[in-house]
Amino acid sequence: MAASEVRITNFRKAAVLGAGVMGAQIAAHLANAGVQVLLLDLADKKSYPNAAVDKALGRMLKMKPSPIVHSGVRHLITTGNFDDDLEKLKEADWIIEAVIEKLDVKQQLMGKVEKVASPKAVISTNTSGLPVHQIASKCSAGFRKRFLGTHFFNPPRYLKLLELIPTPETSDAVIEKVERFGRIQLGKGIVLAKDTPNFIANRVGTYAMMLSIKALEDDYTIEEIDALTGPLTGRPKSATFRTADVVGLDTLSYVSQNLWEAVTNDPDRDVFKIPSVLENLVGKGHTGSKTGKGFYVKEKGEIKSLNPETMEYEPRKRLNLGDLDQIKKNNSLRKRWKLLFEEDSRAGSFIRQQTTRSIAYAMNRIPEISDIPLDIDRAIEWGFGWKMGPFAICDAIGAEAFIGQAEKMEIKTPEWFNEMLKSGASSFYKLEDDGSFSHYVPGKGYETAHTHADEISVASLKTSDGRNEIWNNKEAALLDSGDGILIYEFRSKANTLGFNVINGILEAIKITERGDYRGMVIANDGDNFSVGANLGELAYTAEKGDFDKIEQAVANFQKAALAIRYAEKPVVVATQGKVLGGGCELAMGAAGVVAATETYMGLVELGAGLIPAGSGTMTLAARAGEAAANQHASQIQPFLQKAFETVAMAKVAISGQEAVDMGYLSPERTIIAMNADRRIYMARELVLRLSNFGYMAPPPRTNIFVAGSPGLAVLKNAAWQMQQAGWISAYDAFLAGKLAYVLCGGDLSGPSRVHEDYLIELEREVFLSLLGEEKTKARIHSILTTNKPLRN
Repeated sequence: MAASEVRITNFRKAAVLGAGVMGAQIAAHLANAGVQVLLLDLADKKSYPNAAVDKALGRMLKMKPSPIVHSGVRHLITTGNFDDDLEKLKEADWIIEAVIEKLDVKQQLMGKVEKVASPKAVISTNTSGLPVHQIASKCSAGFRKRFLGTHFFNPPRYLKLLELIPTPETSDAVIEKVERFGRIQLGKGIVLAKDTPNFIANRVGTYAMMLSIKALEDDYTIEEIDALTGPLTGRPKSATFRTADVVGLDTLSYVSQNLWEAVTNDPDRDVFKIPSVLENLVGKGHTGSKTGKGFYVKEKGEIKSLNPETMEYEPRKRLNLGDLDQIKKNNSLRKRWKLLFEEDSRAGSFIRQQTTRSIAYAMNRIPEISDIPLDIDRAIEWGFGWKMGPFAICDAIGAEAFIGQAEKMEIKTPEWFNEMLKSGASSFYKLEDDGSFSHYVPGKGYETAHTHADEISVASLKTSDGRNEIWNNKEAALLDSGDGILIYEFRSKANTLGFNVINGILEAIKITERGDYRGMVIANDGDNFSVGANLGELAYTAEKGDFDKIEQAVANFQKAALAIRYAEKPVVVATQGKVLGGGCELAMGAAGVVAATETYMGLVELGAGLIPAGSGTMTLAARAGEAAANQHASQIQPFLQKAFETVAMAKVAISGQEAVDMGYLSPERTIIAMNADRRIYMARELVLRLSNFGYMAPPPRTNIFVAGSPGLAVLKNAAWQMQQAGWISAYDAFLAGKLAYVLCGGDLSGPSRVHEDYLIELEREVFLSLLGEEKTKARIHSILTTNKPLRN
């Protein structure tokens, strides 16, 4: 297989062997990427042959959060069993083994696979702990060239890491093909790992987790440990013990025990010994979320935590960590780490003890598990959801502070690290004068970090001297990214859409149209594209009674949304994370949208006691009219009903793909980026393509078909039924009626044709009237003060 062939081919058909928790989810994620998947498991001897695998697939489809990106994915997965369907493996381009972690079982299965697999198929194992090279050791040399480890992390859809573990015999072409497909089509961050026990992420991550659990023996409570190993230090909200419960305490025990047995030459191997509290929980069958009891339990609506001394569940305990409020308020994670490391309190003591040991452990695993600190950091960040890996944390607290604490604790650091410091290097990472990013490699010094040309951020497009920022205000900026493409970036808190951001869009489009530019991309580097309108700004202005300013702001928002749609040059929106309310409306009008798979989009204004009024309601009405076969109310009603229910119930799409299914995004103008890091590159390419094809903006909607009063009556009745069923409150029903009023064209007596401006004015009129409602004010206040919607 030539390298050139590898670069231009994708996997079209795959087979996953083993339908357990991981196997079924790997199959689902392959299907998310559009791959046809055959999912096999043992034949069921009691029922029909595929009963076991069908049940496993059914369980997977009910998981929350969902492993699949939309309902159509299910139809790409076919089930079968090892007795009857192994022959079908000959059609697969990629065969992934994910059966029980027993070497002899895996070896026997590989022998059967070799007999039927295509000689061009790639074969891999998802083992998390067994030596990869041994699994295919009894197969032919030709088979071993196509064999490697592909270690996905649970849940495969959401955790970015994919560790590739080639054997000495794995061909470079196979590694390249899996790496490319994994990165582009599956959206993975790829790390090449050595064939050592539990590879990189689980080796270092499990060490850190077991250290934290064992801190219970030092009189720290579960709540205190979770407070210090969660978002405060750039780690998931589930922190240590909730993560353990979700992973499964039996699974954690298995991984830790396996490591303890396998790493006989590791001086720190005793950290992997299962502590008595964990052993007792597993012995009682309290294995975490799947049994309802673990380190935490929910009883009568109250979350209780385990008292490790009595093994009883008790109400959550108050923290005794000192005053951490000022540290929490610091938005810089690097600064928070430094402040915590220096903190003179029980919190500081915990951080110093745990962090010093974890950093030293990672250092001392080089070159055993990897030659490159950056790869260890990436594995931990992508596989465990940490925002900073151990070497990045060392940079944050400072090498001098780390060394001082390590000496106090009599912890040895490796010779390569000591040589690094002697050479004058004091950090693992640094930003060069030309804007490039360098990382330290033991024995080699600093090297420019390898980056993919199609993985770019807004920050990476900024010149070091800032000269390509051609316009800005307090909350937004316009960058010249080269190739005649401008980038409009939000810089507001949570990327909310306030007066400055919206006025900036209007200005940016003017600059794009007047200048020698091809088009514009609206994008940002935030976790969320936009959480919607700036409700705080809106509430403050309303409280002052300046409704003229609010009316002008709403009119400007509508104007900006329409300006995106009717711009003379293509405006493409690149989305990721939450795309709510006004953020959704901006995307709905774009010439093109590049939506990351993890785009969570919705018009959720009813939760704030309002309706979509940034052209969103008008757009949904127009699309319903376009879908109708003719000018009869019965023809438009099904499409209108779908749009109405979607907005009235504030439904949020769980993926970019589902945003298309739900009608938020146009299927003709939307491209899905499985790898979110590629979305801005893809958006720029889309602008160029549209420009090269001779882009013309669509004409104004002058003839929108609306249902009038017959359709309004049907939608109001639907709202009444939802209220009677207890799905919505009386005020929700009132708001739904207002939404229906605009969707159906207001006071029209029957189906009619109207101009988009007519619906735009209705949107604005209803929105402004709702701002005066006391219950709407209460909903906005609730969101601003508790970050939760109020059902009043």
